[in-house]
Amino acid sequence: MTTPAELPIRQFAKDILGAVDTNDVVVVIGETGSGKTTQLSQILYEAGYAKDGIIAVTQPRRVGAVTVAKRVAEERGVQLGREVGYAVRFEDCTCASTRIKYLTDGTLLRECLEDPQLQRYSVIILDEAHERSLNTDILFGLLKRLVAQRNATVERAERDGRGGGGGGAAAVAGAVAGLSRLRLVVTSATLDGEKFSAYFGNCPVFNVPGRCYPVDIIHSREDHLSDYAAAAIDTVMQIHTSQPGGDILVFLTGQAEIDKAIRALNEAVAGLPAGSAGPLVALPLYASLPPELQVRVFRPAPEGVRRCIVATNVAETSITVEGVVYVVDSGVVKQKSYQPATGMDSLDVTPISRVQATQRAGRAGRTRPGKCFRLYTRNYYDKKMPNVTAPEIQRTSLVGAVLYLKSLALPGLDVLRFDFLDPPAQEALEDALRQLLVLDAIDGRGDVTDLGRRMSGLPLDPALARALLAARELDCVTEMVSVAAMLSSEHVFAAGQGPGDAANPAPGGGGGKDGKDGGGRRGGGGGGGGGGDSAFARAARERLRGLIGEAGGYGDHVLLLRLWEGWAAAGLQPRLGGAARAGPARDELRRATSVGSWRPSRARTAVGLDKVGGRGEGGAGDRKRGRDTSGHDDRTDRSGGAGGGDGRKSARAGEPGGPSGRSGGRGGGEDDMAVDGSSRGGGGGGGRPSTSGRDGGGGGGGGPASAGQVDALRHALTIGFANKLARRLPRHNGYKTLHAVSGQLAQLHPACCPLREDGDGLLPEFIVYHELVATSRPFLRQVCATRAEWVAEILPKIMSADVRQLSRSSAAAAAAAAARKSGGGADEEAAADAAAAAAAAQGPEVRRNSDKAVDAAKARYLARKAAAGGGAAAASGSKAPGPRR
Repeated sequence: MTTPAELPIRQFAKDILGAVDTNDVVVVIGETGSGKTTQLSQILYEAGYAKDGIIAVTQPRRVGAVTVAKRVAEERGVQLGREVGYAVRFEDCTCASTRIKYLTDGTLLRECLEDPQLQRYSVIILDEAHERSLNTDILFGLLKRLVAQRNATVERAERDGRGGGGGGAAAVAGAVAGLSRLRLVVTSATLDGEKFSAYFGNCPVFNVPGRCYPVDIIHSREDHLSDYAAAAIDTVMQIHTSQPGGDILVFLTGQAEIDKAIRALNEAVAGLPAGSAGPLVALPLYASLPPELQVRVFRPAPEGVRRCIVATNVAETSITVEGVVYVVDSGVVKQKSYQPATGMDSLDVTPISRVQATQRAGRAGRTRPGKCFRLYTRNYYDKKMPNVTAPEIQRTSLVGAVLYLKSLALPGLDVLRFDFLDPPAQEALEDALRQLLVLDAIDGRGDVTDLGRRMSGLPLDPALARALLAARELDCVTEMVSVAAMLSSEHVFAAGQGPGDAANPAPGGGGGKDGKDGGGRRGGGGGGGGGGDSAFARAARERLRGLIGEAGGYGDHVLLLRLWEGWAAAGLQPRLGGAARAGPARDELRRATSVGSWRPSRARTAVGLDKVGGRGEGGAGDRKRGRDTSGHDDRTDRSGGAGGGDGRKSARAGEPGGPSGRSGGRGGGEDDMAVDGSSRGGGGGGGRPSTSGRDGGGGGGGGPASAGQVDALRHALTIGFANKLARRLPRHNGYKTLHAVSGQLAQLHPACCPLREDGDGLLPEFIVYHELVATSRPFLRQVCATRAEWVAEILPKIMSADVRQLSRSSAAAAAAAAARKSGGGADEEAAADAAAAAAAAQGPEVRRNSDKAVDAAKARYLARKAAAGGGAAAASGSKAPGPRR
């Protein structure tokens, strides 16, 4: 096995240090196996760069930040959390003496809100830059700006100090006391060095050779992009029965697919003739996998046992799984895309890029010679596979990103002109600005409101953050915190299921494309497991059916609240570490609902809300009802926190002289949420004391929420999801979203909790929805019935917005106007401003008139169809859903 001193990057240490010493920014392209992730920070530390501050290394995912920090601490022979530490969302394993700090890119972004100068850092290494996550792309622009400004300030102070410039110089020097130069190092295994160099002012680029051992790449004779999962299983079995010892790493696209593949592998191994092959243990690895299950991947297998790790792209970078000799590359990845014109998301299985293929192959050659079996042809790789992956910033909603940039209050910032490496579509930025206006996060002049600042301080999707703040005013914090925590978890029900599916599992259980399982039933599960033979599973499903009835026909959010209340009332601990259920019963509990992250997620949400809530803001009603919104109870605190025991460990780590232990348990979420607005599950709660000593589980201390509290919850959701409203069509149960640009016709997803119907079988006129997704057709997911009078308060904000004004703050607009005035009258920008103002003045009315005309024509058409007996299905281009029973 290669020692750290033998890794290729160590041979280039002198040259890299020379470049870092003489340049503000350096790009290092280190091939897989070069040691860049673990060694570069140590090289800089050993050269003295940590004397003036911390050396930070960002990772796209929390699992990468944690595992690499552990590895570096082991290499240096130090206790994790002292000289070497890590920080991820809700968990800070560092102390005052920490000098090498691994953290997610989202964590660094959140630190920028508190310290725009990042004064504690002397070097920032942006690792795995080729992944081009949304957070990383934001950091590119911010750090490019910060490095130039901070270093210019330091240089000016040094010049003034040398020149003895009197009182003014002393003032400047005092202002930057303790501020050192900031170096930025951008690293990746595969990167367009010239492009990055040009972006960062023609900075130097170093290419470091990598792979320590050869990897034999074997392409398939035919492409298996349509049947890749079955082909992957067949390939694993061929390797297991014909190749020498060594572990196998398989790349698939998601949790449900991975769970299904593991079941198939176990069945295939069990069916082998006796003595034809040794034992094989199949293990999953994906972002939302609880940490106590993730660690199994990093433990060596017993003698004579081969492991098969079935993973998502989380295993492409940063993580080294010892013993992997064979890689099976499916050639696909699950990727999310967003359409700003309609506000619709789609999660599609798409081909990977050649960059990703190279990364995957490199996993086989980390510790010994290996083989990579690609389930696609060489011709496909050479001629059809894209070279690089499209940056996330160009295919996702930017609401959270724009709110973050606005909250920084950078001088002269115009988000439409921000210095992105690859600018997103103008329509995506404009869509984000409109949504933020509707959510009251910015005002009509583009300034961040007080609400907006507090929303940005919550590690949640902006809509959920707004709903939580509204809940304070409407006296339903307890209920809203429970719902927000469950919506923030990776999966509430078994993978691929909704409440209807969990309560009524289809025979056979398997799931398929577009939510259709083998029995033809839409929305079926595909990875939640069976459990149909268990009395406990049957009882759990029966209880869930009862909870659906208790939701009152109001929808999924109220069902989630009732589900949480049911767990709390039953005294069950919804976490893997709980002792309320054990053995097969606990396993069935995990299959029925993904309960591992509910309680810690709820506790974290409540703590975050406390931090941004403000003095004298709401919550009194919850205290009067004897409720604790923290999500803790005295049983949980005595057991060491809501993280399966990790809370005890963190509490000890926080003792004097040790790491801060500012958070409890350890999470399994994919990464640290910062600007993308998503929260990907998992995570530990910590040992924060309960303020009431009662279980605050949405009524655990004061009983189930009353009808009035449920109404308040629905009102808070309407305010929070003001950018996600839909109105039922006049004569059937299809819906049209109330989107500022283009409303989208959609149907309720079959897995939605049933909504109440009127006497004519029609569903509620207005609903809020959590997601608009495109599968076989547009569907609304996780919906809640709302009231027309609540919607009426929001509609005027949806109808109009001066996007050009919103993109800047009022101060930036004033500065631009002053610059134009000093420049001598009207220029192109002034003319553009005037044109935009004129368009804004007439645009909303034109849109309203246009919508009225379309709606009138549609109504006439539907009336004709109804008279002819044809129904109203043609309005949505598909068969209309009948009454939901």
